[in-house]
Amino acid sequence: MNVAVLSSLFIFFSLACFQRLPAKTLAVKEGDQALFPPRGWNSYDSFSWIISEEEFLKNAEIVSQRLHPNGYEYVVIDYLWYRRKVDGAFTDSLGFDVIDQWGRVAPDPGRWPSSDGGKGFTEVANKVHQMGLKFGFHVMRGISTQAVNANTPILDSIKGGAYEEAGRQWTAKDIALTDRTCKWMPHGFMSVNTSLGAGRAFLRSLYAQYAEWGVDFVKHDCVFGDDLNIDEITVVSEVLKELDRSIVYSLSPGTSVTPAMAQKVNGLANMYRITGDDWDTWGDVAAHFNISRDFSSANMIGAEGLLGKSWPDMDMLPLGTLTDPGSNEGPHRKTRLTIDEQRTQMTLWSMAKSPIMFGGDMRDLDDPTYQLLTNPILLEIDSSSSDNREFPSVTALNGPGTGKQIISQGIRKYLTKADKSDSRVLGLTSCEDSKPDGWSIRTLDQDLAQICWNDDSGSRYQAPFCLYKRKLPLASDADTINNQNYQGKHHLLATYGMELCLDASSNGKLTAKEFNRGSFSPCKWDANQMWMLNNNGTLLNSHSGLCATLNTVQDVSGGIRAWIATGEKGQIYVAFFNLNSEKTTISANISDLDKALPGRNLKEGSCKGSEVWSGNDLGTIGGSVSMALEKHACALFVLNCSG
Repeated sequence: MNVAVLSSLFIFFSLACFQRLPAKTLAVKEGDQALFPPRGWNSYDSFSWIISEEEFLKNAEIVSQRLHPNGYEYVVIDYLWYRRKVDGAFTDSLGFDVIDQWGRVAPDPGRWPSSDGGKGFTEVANKVHQMGLKFGFHVMRGISTQAVNANTPILDSIKGGAYEEAGRQWTAKDIALTDRTCKWMPHGFMSVNTSLGAGRAFLRSLYAQYAEWGVDFVKHDCVFGDDLNIDEITVVSEVLKELDRSIVYSLSPGTSVTPAMAQKVNGLANMYRITGDDWDTWGDVAAHFNISRDFSSANMIGAEGLLGKSWPDMDMLPLGTLTDPGSNEGPHRKTRLTIDEQRTQMTLWSMAKSPIMFGGDMRDLDDPTYQLLTNPILLEIDSSSSDNREFPSVTALNGPGTGKQIISQGIRKYLTKADKSDSRVLGLTSCEDSKPDGWSIRTLDQDLAQICWNDDSGSRYQAPFCLYKRKLPLASDADTINNQNYQGKHHLLATYGMELCLDASSNGKLTAKEFNRGSFSPCKWDANQMWMLNNNGTLLNSHSGLCATLNTVQDVSGGIRAWIATGEKGQIYVAFFNLNSEKTTISANISDLDKALPGRNLKEGSCKGSEVWSGNDLGTIGGSVSMALEKHACALFVLNCSG
């Protein structure tokens, strides 16, 4: 295959036409897709973007041998599989990607030699399928900057050849929304105009090709959370329904996600991230307690999804041997989580019925990690339990905050001086949510005004949060076509006269413990910096279509939590979590469990049980169940009750 260099763009040519797959047996019956939280392995935590075909297939082989018997079925290549691994290439570099004549990214043949000759991932997918597994990979939003710079034609995957409409052929520059780049990879990808037939045809050509390659799982990034692109998600979901191959559809990232936001997309996908990237720090683990509680309370676990069900995704498990975020280096270190923290993470993921995607290097899978990943009780809870939710009626018998607990928003927290460290952070949520209608305009003089958040918290110690309002600059010729979309919208500045404007989405990837606190960068013609104050008090961002809110965020790294669930055979699962930095005894009354599980008629002496991590047989349980837990540790009780 000849590789041409066009303005430093590496473009190789593939087949001109897509042919629909005839194998109807590859499609699932409507309603059967992702009936249980998907389970598998993903390359990101251990290889970042640099994984090769040989390394991937070796990991897949071990997954097949060791994890597949326990229900792990997907092996997923994470991002930048199309980037050439050469000097100068990194996450947001430009000019190093392999694209075909239609502007679609293709595997780097240097790392994926079986793709040479325009075969894409066909051979890799075939080998994965022969192992009894399913094959997946990561893709970005829209179209690559390289394709736009090269102005490649758009493929009509239905008719074959270049896409034609209104008497002309359409190209990448016709569909690219240059003001809507991916904020954490601005040189890499941008949205396409899905109101155009050519924009929809480009997306259709992508996913038709993925089906042709034999893909079973797609992780679609930079389209959710702060980067929400509901138009692209909708088009892709419709395309996936039309294909003859079943493809599980996953959305990412999850920064600032709320249940209200997720309710816009859960029926269009099968799993969607609800936090930023989860790495191996206690802060990242602890950050999942509030958000998982909120999604459970909103009945989002196992809700309607694309051709089946959908699942809130708490991200990969950074266990075993890992790399570092955004690194150009492969696996080289062990997880920083203690064994207690690892158990806490795996237990919470299972109780919340999150997809389970292991991120460590399978070639260096140690026995403690293997035992944790294959624990039969955890996997049964994750796949088969019901009524999964946080259980607020627990007590700390000793440790910090003893006797000072209150119930707030369905959880127990401590009344300590730590509350003084609360901070306000900018968040994004669905404009239909009840939270974001607290903005108003404050006129300072004829030419100067502020947009301020109306704080109802009653705090005397914090000044009102206000931003200066400024008209958008005149559009350049390149932006004139989109100018009408931004009438009535403004830049927002922290300080009048400074050329730093408020960004809705962070310009870097955030981890689960990090919040989008509202960043400022040089003002430009960018939808991420364009805002409109609506009459109902909402502040709308043009990049995502989400509305801004100001949230008070408290330290969630301490305290105690508990979850309950019901097993298929009627057993009751109760999990205690000690988020404190010192040993704490946690207790729950059987009478409170009875109130939380109506119809069970639980009472003292009606339950027998055991605890998973200690292996203790508790025998007949009296009026309460309790356990002393080391810092960041958990307990998982299995109760069999006669009530």
